[in-house]
Amino acid sequence: MKIVIVGGVAGGMSAATRLRRLNEEAEIVVLEKGPYVSFANCGLPYYISGEISEREDLLVQTPESLRARFRIDVKPFHEVLEIKPDEKQVVVQNQAETFEMSYDKLILSPGAKPITPPIPGLNDTKNLFTVRSVPDVDAIERFIQEKIPQKAVVIGAGFIGMEMAESLARRGMQVTIVEKAPHVLPPLDVEMAVRVEQELTKNNINLRLGKGATAFRDKGRQIELEDGEVLISELTIFSIGVAPETSLAQAAQIKTGLRGGIIVDENYETSAKDVYAIGDAIVVKQEVSQQDALISLASPANRQGRMLADIIFGKARPNKGFLGTAIVRVFDLAAAATGLNEKALQEAEIPYTAVHIQGKSHASYFPGNTPLLLKVLFEKESGRILGAQAVGENGVDKRIDILATAIKAGMTICDLPELEFTYAPPFGSAKDPVNMAGYAGLNLLEGLSENIQWHELEAERAKGAVLLDVRSQAEIEKGKIKGSIHIPLDELRTRVSELEKDVPIVVTCQVGLRGYLAERILKNTGYQAKNLDGGFSLYQTILPEEVE
Repeated sequence: MKIVIVGGVAGGMSAATRLRRLNEEAEIVVLEKGPYVSFANCGLPYYISGEISEREDLLVQTPESLRARFRIDVKPFHEVLEIKPDEKQVVVQNQAETFEMSYDKLILSPGAKPITPPIPGLNDTKNLFTVRSVPDVDAIERFIQEKIPQKAVVIGAGFIGMEMAESLARRGMQVTIVEKAPHVLPPLDVEMAVRVEQELTKNNINLRLGKGATAFRDKGRQIELEDGEVLISELTIFSIGVAPETSLAQAAQIKTGLRGGIIVDENYETSAKDVYAIGDAIVVKQEVSQQDALISLASPANRQGRMLADIIFGKARPNKGFLGTAIVRVFDLAAAATGLNEKALQEAEIPYTAVHIQGKSHASYFPGNTPLLLKVLFEKESGRILGAQAVGENGVDKRIDILATAIKAGMTICDLPELEFTYAPPFGSAKDPVNMAGYAGLNLLEGLSENIQWHELEAERAKGAVLLDVRSQAEIEKGKIKGSIHIPLDELRTRVSELEKDVPIVVTCQVGLRGYLAERILKNTGYQAKNLDGGFSLYQTILPEEVE
């Protein structure tokens, strides 16, 4: 059997090496139009920052090492110009000739390409770069060495945009981030993203949010924004997202779908027989919503490559879909997400409830603990976990990895209290934030508690609810939500008569726990009460103008 793979890196090379481990006789050929067939795509920004000091460390495998260990015929600088599904051939061009190559099975792993909208002056820029390959970062590094730029602009505040902003700042540049969305990191909800924005501002990154670039002037040195502001940029990173690289498939009449992504079945086979596709170029099912999605991440691509190799050699590995679990470091902070956020749930018309847990990375009494904000979204009736987000300095990856596993396992919010984690004070808490999210969710499902979100408070008060703050007097003196009344939690039982029983009450504390305790006291004595999820701490972060 002759298996030809178009494109290397995560998906293609994962398929190639697994194919060889399964079968020693197959002829495996990898065609890569660029110079590198296996490199650490996700490490590119850290090479620019200098944290990865050796360029060679980005090169995971070479054609020679792959040939020696796996007997794979890797051909860099071989671009596939055409697929001929009926003849089972591809037309290939290298530096010397154009020729045809036959195949028994063809795997397409072309990846994705940076989105470049038609902005006036874009094609005339001399200082604009994208970050998708080793040659990309080589070009950026040469430019920095030659020009020594002082002012840089990053257009796009997704994961790569965040990493590049940090990397350029570490190189001593004054960095401005431009993002058309109202907040950075669109996979996060706004109250989670604002923590990242605070970290960026703390590290002297300028933010221009809710506006995009409308024109480039002076060969890219001037960038005009939607509100008329003009930024001066000596180096610009374009990072507004990627689109599937599917021109080759489309020319072969292979069916495509969402945003041009290649449509595949549960075995990763395209509409052309014996032609398969994996990685950033394919349409997958978002596992929570079961809707079509494009998930451009290394981990899914690697898994798809291995699964496809198994399928080709007769092992059942159905394509069940993907969550899109991802994490990013922003200076001293980490932000991660899995599943769907609120915007995606609303678009999919999936009813949900949210809980916020403000905990610590490990036991609060042990030195070195840092704050951790965890958000879990779950289905109102069944408790099915729909998504999760976390922001903090430490322990973010651990909690989101746990919750991603829980979603994959079909667990509900009610299962989270039962999860057992390793515990010692330097590593965690006896009641982990994931457990606490489960307790809070269970209380909501069983009717022991009702919560409202930060953006719902105004509507509740407009309907006549009063806002009761149960924090201490010392906490109140540092700030409170405008118009709130104050009764400390420890005095609530003796002063409950100061509240009217026929008036709904929204309770708030610092992070939500004391608010829940107050809510139970009030409900047990005949009052109508709801808890402000996340408490004053979360509310003041997103709506500081409502605090006095």
